[in-house]
Amino acid sequence: MRTPDRDPARPHPWPTMGAWLRQRFPEYVDVDGMLAERRFVDGDGRAVRDDDPYRPHRFVWFHRELRDEPPVPGELRVVHRDERLVVVDKPPFLSSIPRGRHVRESVVVRLRAALDLPELSPLHRLDRVTSGLLMLATERRWRGPYQSVFERREVHKTYRALAPLRDDLALPVVVRNHIRKERGDWQAHVIADAPVNAETLVELESQLDGLGVYRLTPRTGRTHQLRLHLLGLGIPIVGDPLYPVVRDVAVDDFAHPLQLLAGELAFTDPIDGTARTFHATRRLPLTAEPPAA
Repeated sequence: MRTPDRDPARPHPWPTMGAWLRQRFPEYVDVDGMLAERRFVDGDGRAVRDDDPYRPHRFVWFHRELRDEPPVPGELRVVHRDERLVVVDKPPFLSSIPRGRHVRESVVVRLRAALDLPELSPLHRLDRVTSGLLMLATERRWRGPYQSVFERREVHKTYRALAPLRDDLALPVVVRNHIRKERGDWQAHVIADAPVNAETLVELESQLDGLGVYRLTPRTGRTHQLRLHLLGLGIPIVGDPLYPVVRDVAVDDFAHPLQLLAGELAFTDPIDGTARTFHATRRLPLTAEPPAA
């Protein structure tokens, strides 16, 4: 990792390297202990000290000890695999990439080992609590062409969500607004009177046990977009731990999955021009799954 360049408006944002490291890492990382054990080193291999003056554009390296992680239940199902792509149906609560408290228990770490694909990497985002389709490139050389398809919004995505019914809600409807999520905040927010940057087509597909099964077609990909758009319609997704209020859910509590499923991906392959369509194997309602065999 690299220390940020100095901002002319804030020429001395951190007095010491220790202060920067404490701000850089989340609270559960023992920065004090790592400094005391000289586990942070600079590009020359010299130990970084707590009281070293802060220096911009400085590379800092460290060895991270992986904490115990509760195993995430549920099967990580491979829907499709070829030379360039792997498509999986992800269970809820499994992180797509190793980050924060979820390293071993992530799609990338699990599949790199299981499929012997050391360069495997996701081509788009899927929240940890969201279930369904995630597409990955088998090798680094394929990332660019497929990521460009997502960046140009040429991938047709379809989600399904379980949420309350409203007799007074006229559907289908296209929700358009501006969504912003600040770094460090759990929730994203709709910003009134700001330019539109998030758009979703919402349709009622069927009813199930007194709830609606909604078909969601996002035309943009903002963080928490679908969850916020249904919340704004007065029909928050069942099992959502963040909306309308943040709930304190233990990291090993897998009992109540978010009822949001990435159900379909369709696009024209940028390499050979073929039509590609993939479907999730899971269906709503999503239930707590047993540990993978």
